[in-house]
Amino acid sequence: MHLPEILKTISKILYKHHAKAIVVGGAVRDFFLGMETKDYDVEVYGLETMDELNGILGRFGSVNRVGKSFGVLKFFSDGEEYDFSFPRTEQKIGKGHRGFDVDVDGALSFKEATRRRDFTVNALGYDIEEKRFLDPFNAKEDMENRILRHIDDVSFVEDPLRVYRAVQFCARFRYALAEETKALCRYMVDEGMLEELPKERIYAEFKKLLLKAPKPSIGFELMRELGVLRYFPELEALIGVHQDPECHPEGDVWVHTMMSLDAMAGLCRLECPHSDNPNMDKEKLKMFFTTLCHDLGKAGTTTIDEEGNIRAIGHEEAGVVLARSFMYRLTDEHDLIESILPLVEHHCKPSQFYKDGTKDKEILNLATKVNIEELVTVAKADFLGCNTEESLRGHFKAGEWLLEKAKALKVQNKPLENLLQGRDLIALGLEPSAKFKTILAKVYELQIDGVLSTKEEAMAYVKKEFLAS
Repeated sequence: MHLPEILKTISKILYKHHAKAIVVGGAVRDFFLGMETKDYDVEVYGLETMDELNGILGRFGSVNRVGKSFGVLKFFSDGEEYDFSFPRTEQKIGKGHRGFDVDVDGALSFKEATRRRDFTVNALGYDIEEKRFLDPFNAKEDMENRILRHIDDVSFVEDPLRVYRAVQFCARFRYALAEETKALCRYMVDEGMLEELPKERIYAEFKKLLLKAPKPSIGFELMRELGVLRYFPELEALIGVHQDPECHPEGDVWVHTMMSLDAMAGLCRLECPHSDNPNMDKEKLKMFFTTLCHDLGKAGTTTIDEEGNIRAIGHEEAGVVLARSFMYRLTDEHDLIESILPLVEHHCKPSQFYKDGTKDKEILNLATKVNIEELVTVAKADFLGCNTEESLRGHFKAGEWLLEKAKALKVQNKPLENLLQGRDLIALGLEPSAKFKTILAKVYELQIDGVLSTKEEAMAYVKKEFLAS
């Protein structure tokens, strides 16, 4: 197993102190999954006090003692961060992820210390000095069989977040959830244990599911199977909502939403397959959550007439209210949520505009409400989330048409630029006032209507309409 040289150096020093360093958790799991890792967690066995460990680490870098009470030290060296910890046991004494009594004990065995972990795949270790893997709970066998299995009934239920972790791990690694783990997760849901979880922790698992799973639908289908969707009624309401079989032969709105979500995952991989840019992750989350929410409004607007025609008139606007409710229960990231809502409201526009042969004016108006490039991406995922012959061919003509039009108008990712600014009105001799807003709005309206196309024309219009004696 490849390790940073600093960890090997510290391991040798610890060995001289009759202690050993064992790499634990995700780094070892990812090694067996053939995945790269940048995060290394190390448990140190054989020392008596955290001060001893702090002293050793301090010789090679800086140490943050914030996690000392939990047996964890943050170690920084050459711009990299590592977690060093003592083995510990935990006992639930109150609600929430802080409601644990932690007993740090450097003399614990690896198996005893690892029993507190959630799944067998996260209970692997690598003894740095002996260069051998530790597998006290047969994780490698589970990985060969592609099964996610919990370790201990008692410790597992002590943190209800593990239900969400099971969901995102199964989706990310394409694993099946062991039957006994599935039964335990259902029990936790039925007993209301998930209600104690703060939304920040739930949101963190949603982000991992959306950003890291090749097919996020696997996770959401597992949520459905485990009963977790009771906490997200906007999503649960989509199950069984009929759609026009000609436009949506794939099935109900839930099925369509799941297919669209997987399509968005594919689009994100094509555009930025290996991006670690946090800003790019924010953009991806905007696309994913918009896709998840784009048809929420169909649950309350779908009707079937006497001829059997199925329609969901007004579902876009209705979806905005539901998307806002759903998202604010997940996160307080106001800017993210507000950026999602216009995309939900206008997600049908590319297909509608293409069908109607919409004129430039409407496209210019649309650009004032939403980023057209983003809108086309969402609409393409919506289009690909169907089983029509056209969708299966993957050629989204409507999106290509709208994007070409928007680029020609220079509004593909921003509104049309104003011909005039306040300083231009001052240059004409007008005194700054509340009237400026009215004048600039009128000029902009005429720009979009195609009446004014140059700054000179706009200046002449203002002189005539607002400076004439």
